[in-house]
Amino acid sequence: MIQGTASSVGKSTVAAAFCRILKEDGFKVAPFKAQNMSRKTFVTRSGDEISVSQAMQAEAAGITATSDMNPVLLKPLGDMVSDVVIQGKPLGSLPASEYRDEYLSEMKTAIYESYCRLSGEYDVIIIEGAGSPVEVNLKDRDIVNMSVAKMAQAPVILVSDISLGGVFASLVGTLELLESNERDMVTGIIINKFMGDIKLFEPGIEFLERRTKKPVLGVVPYIDSRLGKETKRGTRPRRRIDFAHLAQVVRQSIDMNTFYSVSGIRS
Repeated sequence: MIQGTASSVGKSTVAAAFCRILKEDGFKVAPFKAQNMSRKTFVTRSGDEISVSQAMQAEAAGITATSDMNPVLLKPLGDMVSDVVIQGKPLGSLPASEYRDEYLSEMKTAIYESYCRLSGEYDVIIIEGAGSPVEVNLKDRDIVNMSVAKMAQAPVILVSDISLGGVFASLVGTLELLESNERDMVTGIIINKFMGDIKLFEPGIEFLERRTKKPVLGVVPYIDSRLGKETKRGTRPRRRIDFAHLAQVVRQSIDMNTFYSVSGIRS
């Protein structure tokens, strides 16, 4: 499972990279995100609606996207109201308090059912979390971060964005706020969106490993602008992601032997 210290640290991109890497290494792999909040959606071949991020990750894995890859989708409308989609089917436009209080059990059931179907069909599931796993005011209703890791018994890799600063506090603070049993589930760290001389960051890696007792699996460069090229789709440009290039950059930045070891995947 790929979790992050905050939103927009690059979880979706890192998860897509691992989908392609594992595909290249001979695994039948699928993405999974229990709940996604996004207005950017994708319609599957069966007519179900999911987040475009999981559709992108499915493309990276070389498989057809299905609603099981994103069983709960929230499409924000404003004023704390969202269109709620469960397993690809619209439930309706509901205020946050209503879908959390009245439909939480239904959402949990959908998440469990979808994950079980995927895990029965694929060798590896790359699970993506949302936001931060330590939003303490929301944790009792968590259906996308540590609750999913526990359901799937999935080792967690924690990703943090260094480009905005504060990466040390973000990582150490996140681990500190996790419950002890949750902290034990975190088996590695990835530093994302790095720019500059990696040698200057080596003392930072040493600090993180000493302080957190977690291995830093790698430092991934800032690659968003190099994901692909613009192509024409009708009259509008569309960015085609070069998944082979994405996988190559991440593979070269990560200690893959350690990744396989801490993720429990047999290489």
